[in-house]
Amino acid sequence: MLYSLRGTLTALEPSLAVVECGGVGFACHVTMNTARRLPSIGQEVFLYTILNVREDAMDLFGFADQSELNCFKQLTSVSGVGPKAANAILSELSPDRLASAVAMGDFKAITRANGVGPKLAQRVVLELKDKLGIPAVTVGKTTAPTAAPVGGNAEEAVRALTTLGFTAGEAAEAVGRLDAALPVEKLIHDALKALARR
Repeated sequence: MLYSLRGTLTALEPSLAVVECGGVGFACHVTMNTARRLPSIGQEVFLYTILNVREDAMDLFGFADQSELNCFKQLTSVSGVGPKAANAILSELSPDRLASAVAMGDFKAITRANGVGPKLAQRVVLELKDKLGIPAVTVGKTTAPTAAPVGGNAEEAVRALTTLGFTAGEAAEAVGRLDAALPVEKLIHDALKALARR
């Protein structure tokens, strides 16, 4: 399994980046969000990757960060969502916006992705919501631990983060350090930043 690539960016198209490593050019399908974050051609690039193997092809998908990679894995676990549809969804919505849409049941936001109709979007929301668990954990490293956020925007943000592959404890700890009065999307965004710094 190819986990990541570090090399020189030698070509870039709207949904494809070619990374040369040791004289071999790896063609990676990328989301529009990742494509916008790539450096200029000729510069060094790092991508997290996942290899999709089919009977007639092997496709390599590249992501700028782990949250997008985790989100891709969650999306492809939904029945009827293949790698191309997952890539299209992540081209339209960043991981935090997708997690927010799932947490709020906003399937219409997902239908903006190329080739994703209302039925598939509703299935994404339904199946990913089913995978969300309400954390019943206590977090904290001192003698006065902080309880996991309960109710309102904080709870929705924790659920959204677990959709992206974080454990309930990690999500609760990250969200618990933020102002629970913030909008759900802002809580998710700030928590993702904090989790990425670990």
